[in-house]
Amino acid sequence: MVILITGCSKGIGLELVKRLSQNHHIIAVSRNAIPYSHPHIFQVNGDINLKSTLQTCQDYLDKNHFPLDILINNAGRLVNKKFETISEQELFEIYQTNVFAPFYWIQGLLNYLKKSPQAHIVNISSMGGVTGTQKFPGLSAYSSSKGALSILTECLAEEFKNENIKCNALALGAVQTEMLSQAFPEYKAPLSSSEMAEFITWFALNGHKFFNGKILPVALSTP
Repeated sequence: MVILITGCSKGIGLELVKRLSQNHHIIAVSRNAIPYSHPHIFQVNGDINLKSTLQTCQDYLDKNHFPLDILINNAGRLVNKKFETISEQELFEIYQTNVFAPFYWIQGLLNYLKKSPQAHIVNISSMGGVTGTQKFPGLSAYSSSKGALSILTECLAEEFKNENIKCNALALGAVQTEMLSQAFPEYKAPLSSSEMAEFITWFALNGHKFFNGKILPVALSTP
């Protein structure tokens, strides 16, 4: 299988690369170099908000005549500030990374996904982006952007229902990552990045057999 993962330089994304590269061909996208190497990994160092980064991936798929079997939109951005102090630039950057980039990347990679016998798009959302869950002060921009990503997932499942493409979102709860520490500095999560990546690995490879257009909570707890 050919699998493209964004946000791979650390945390869950890096752990996904380590697991999935053992048996699959990985296109690993991140702004910073990935501290891991394997013959099955093609590293793309670039910002997902730049068209040139997407173009590099498209060129690589074209050159090797690859389909794209799985797309994992893992990259994310968070700001933890009071609602009234969040600037226009900060709000734009959150939505640019968490909503606009997955939208554009799915558009740009759609023809490659269509070449797969059974493609799977996995959007990494958050429990903060699920209606009816507990919300936390300071995360209005982040949680609302993840809510938009969740609804986009439902929309794309409908758009692609006559294609060979399934689209699901995993709404993650507390996982001990750098982003969680930024949001909740004193909180110790019950799951490590490695443990969560183990589940996401299974889901990316198998979830399309059971689900389509679902926003699935994956949480032992939220802070």
